[in-house]
Parts: sequence; C-alpha cells; structure tokens
Amino acid sequence: MTTITIRPLVRADHAEWRRLWTAYLAFYETSVSEEVYASTWQRLLDEGKYEPNGLIAEVDGKAVGLVHYIFHRTCWAVGDNCYLQDLYADPEARGTGVGRALIEAVYRKADEAGAANVYWLTQHFNETARKLYDRIAKLTPFIKYQRN
Repeated sequence: MTTITIRPLVRADHAEWRRLWTAYLAFYETSVSEEVYASTWQRLLDEGKYEPNGLIAEVDGKAVGLVHYIFHRTCWAVGDNCYLQDLYADPEARGTGVGRALIEAVYRKADEAGAANVYWLTQHFNETARKLYDRIAKLTPFIKYQRN
C-alpha cells in the first residue's frame, strides 16, 4: 500500500509546484504568463484569510500531486465557501488515491475553517477524474458562464 503524505506548500516546493501546475495547465490546453506564475506562487505563500492555499501530495518524498483552494464569502450561508480551484496528480500517480487524498485534505481544511460548502468545476472530457468525483461529491445541475 502506498503512503501518501499531504502537506501545505512551503517556499522550497517552488520547482515541484511549478512542474505540477504547468502539467495541470497543459492538461487543460492552456498556459499562464510568468507574471501569473510569480503572483500565484506569492499568493499561495501569503497568510491572508482569502488568499489561495496550496497542498502538495508526496509519495516516498516525491511530489506527485497538488491542489489549490480558496475560501470566499457567500450570501447563502454564514460560513465561507471553499472553492477547490486546481487539482492535479502526475499520470503515474493516478488511481493510487492521490486525488482523493488531496480532496479529502481540502474537506478537512474547510471543516476546520467552518466553511459551509466545498465545490469545484471540471470539464466534461475529464472522465478519469469525474469517476472519482462521482464517488466523493455530488454532481450539481449548474452550468458555468463567464464574461466574453
């Protein structure tokens, strides 16, 4: 059985974080500028209540996955909501429990913070991840729109 360690990102994780996030962005056929890499990394290390947070998954001391999550206020509850923004596991780590461990770690962080809800989005073609999501979360009927 594989032992998966989930822990908060620290400054020394920069190279592995960048490798994992770059692979995540490539999966979704997108990229970001160097300015966005730098500002995102700094925000992940900042302490503000509404700054993004990051966790890294390790197996045998090797980074194999990451998750970013953000707390934000909502008009629908007293507690904040928790948006699980990015979730990625290296292809060789998929199916080993890394994704589930990262999501459950975000659930724990949300519970500790008194968050009313944890939610995330994925694209319809992300079939492998959706098999996991269908086991540990509820699919909602919402459709996403965004500004042109």
